[in-house]
Formats: sequence, structure tokens, C-alpha cells
Amino acid sequence: MSLSIATQRGSLPIAWQLYVPKEWLDDRDRARRAGIPDDLAFETKPQIALAQLREALASGVAPGIVLADAGYGDQTAFRDGVTELGLLYAVGLRPSASVWALGTAPLPPRPWSGRGKPPTLLRRAPGHQPIAVKELAMQLPVNAWQTVTWREASNAALSPSFAAVRVRPAHRDYWRSTVRDEEWLLIEWPDGDTEPLKYFLTTAPGEATLEQPVLVTKMRWRIESDYQDLKREFGLGHYEGRGWRGFHPPRHAECRCIWVSDGSAIQDALRWTP
Repeated sequence: MSLSIATQRGSLPIAWQLYVPKEWLDDRDRARRAGIPDDLAFETKPQIALAQLREALASGVAPGIVLADAGYGDQTAFRDGVTELGLLYAVGLRPSASVWALGTAPLPPRPWSGRGKPPTLLRRAPGHQPIAVKELAMQLPVNAWQTVTWREASNAALSPSFAAVRVRPAHRDYWRSTVRDEEWLLIEWPDGDTEPLKYFLTTAPGEATLEQPVLVTKMRWRIESDYQDLKREFGLGHYEGRGWRGFHPPRHAECRCIWVSDGSAIQDALRWTP
């Protein structure tokens, strides 16, 4: 896993950590054969990512917007953790992620009967439920979609249709006593496709234009492009960094550990430029 800082002109990985699956740590014989220390505790990828962000901020890295794919964006704890760090985010969502559409919200706590503790938890009811982001996207009117050119490719401009609507994340909010804040749901629908391709949730300011979250979320392309260059030009794809010994060589060889080959786990931080 890696944390990178990106601008429109380039990117730079600033933190790396090898993700070790829990089943490896639970099998101590297997872990020892792989060279994994006995005292290594399991951490999920979102937990590792949040730790990398905390360390970056503590080291004086300028605050930016956190970008991540749906493997992180679907995790409410990860999004809440980013917000607690004082950072904005623009993260991917799976089509099944549930939200409250604009103008809807969970029901307030049940009226107090006068006995026991007053109810405090939000409620749902038949006919009053959140909606999957894909279902919401399919219900949007035609005029909700706009073509946005986010990059000039070698033979044509990349200009899919996008829509942005205000929503409230709904994941397990029936265990909460207050409704979540509104955020932007950004949806990408390429021309010719029968359904949207990507979904993003972002804490961009409410007054943001459609083009702003589009350009920010697409900064992940910069990271992915740079990783492809590293594979072609520097042999990153051949680097044996997916094992503990390969990623943690003897101290005299540490200069070889520059980039991690797991490009799918990148967290990109960049400045918001309204």
C-alpha cells in the first residue's frame, strides 16, 4: 500500500506499507516461514491508510483532498477518520452503497412513552428507506447530466457525462442519534453505456461546481499513469515487494524499497483548488 501526493504535473509516493492478510497472521508457522515478525498486529487496509495520513500530517505535509477507490470509500469508518483529520475526501463507492436522496432523511427517534429512557436512535420504516446509488442514478432526469472534458487523450478528448446530487450517507444510521451531513454524490456515465460506470462520494463544499469534483476525482489517473511508467521504465512490475522479506530487506539494501507494486491500494492527497 502507498500514500502519494499528486498535482496535475506529477505524483510522488511518500509512504509505503505491506498489507498482511489476517489469515497469514493467524497461522504463525506460515508467518514465520515468510519472515513476518511475531509481534505484528493485523490492520485492515483502511486502518493502514488512516495511519499513513496521520503520519503525513504530523510530518508537515500540506493538507489536501484524499482520493481512494471503493475499497476504502465504502468503509464508513475510513471516511469518518479522514473527516476527523480535518481533510476533505473524494472516494469511490460501489453501486449498492445506500444514501438518502436530497429531501429525505431517516425518521427521528420514536416519541417517548413516558417510561424508561427516551428513545434516541434514528429510524427507518416500510416505504421510508435509503436508496442504492445506482438506483438513484437511474432515476435522475436527463437534464441532470452534463458532459465534462477532464483530459485530452492522444486521439480524442475524454468527455463522459456526469451528474452530482446532494445526499446523506445511510450506512447503519439507525444506530445514530443524529443525521449525517450532506455530501456530493458524483456519478460518471460514459456515452454509449447502458448504466453508470463509477460513483464517488465527496465532502467538497456545497457551492462546488460540477467540474471541480470531476477534475479532483480524476486525479487518480495521474497516480495510475505514473505507476504504469514505473513498471515500464524502472521494472516495478518485477520488483519482489509483495513478500515480507522482499519489502523489508536488510538495512544496507533499504534504498531498493522505493515503491510498492500494489497500485490498486493508492491513497492520493492533493490540494483542492476551487
